[in-house]
Amino acid sequence: MNLPRPGAYRPFVAARAPSGRPAGKPRWRLLVHRQYAKDWECLADRVGLENAQRFYDHVTSAPDRHANVGTSGMLRGKHNKGKDGWSNRIHYEITGAGRIDYEYHPTYRGGADDDEHPVVRILRIDLGSR
Repeated sequence: MNLPRPGAYRPFVAARAPSGRPAGKPRWRLLVHRQYAKDWECLADRVGLENAQRFYDHVTSAPDRHANVGTSGMLRGKHNKGKDGWSNRIHYEITGAGRIDYEYHPTYRGGADDDEHPVVRILRIDLGSR
């Protein structure tokens, strides 16, 4: 597995599309917490390529809207509040027993060039049964 290396204080790494290189440039950049990078890499094997690609397409095109297919909603409780311009945390049901929690920032500044761009970051991937 060839994962990008995060820096000492940068816990998020770029997430690749499940089906390989996308046809066009995604509107939103997708990052995954390094703790879940291996889970992201094998997501299509665990939930099926169609489900994984559907999630990827949703979060790279319109993470600020409800998913057309699948279930998504705001997390409840004290851990759902976003900070520093990040959205509230969103819970996406990828399969009956799997979920992905993410948040988005429409004008995030960061990266090597410190340029402004829309970013989605995956905070948690849980594919186990509950």
